Amino acid sequence: VVRDGLVDDAVRLSQEHVHRSRAEPGCIAHAVHQDCENPARLVFVEEWTDDVSLTQHFKVPASRTFVAELSAMAIEPPTMTIYSAERVGP
Repeated sequence: VVRDGLVDDAVRLSQEHVHRSRAEPGCIAHAVHQDCENPARLVFVEEWTDDVSLTQHFKVPASRTFVAELSAMAIEPPTMTIYSAERVGP
């Protein structure tokens, strides 16, 4: 959740990160969304081919810089949940 007055900056920063991340090996999808009920809450949804690709993504210096910059704009600590899923349909 981003502090008042910083949402536009946070969205811009997040979109830069998303576009950069999409070019990384193993990235299938990477997106940022604003919560409809609380536009100051940003939610990231990512899909990676495997754990190795995701681990490498966390090691990219630009990703670490992004996390630090976005965290400085937040009013509460970010949370992250990682799921392993299997496609069951077409």
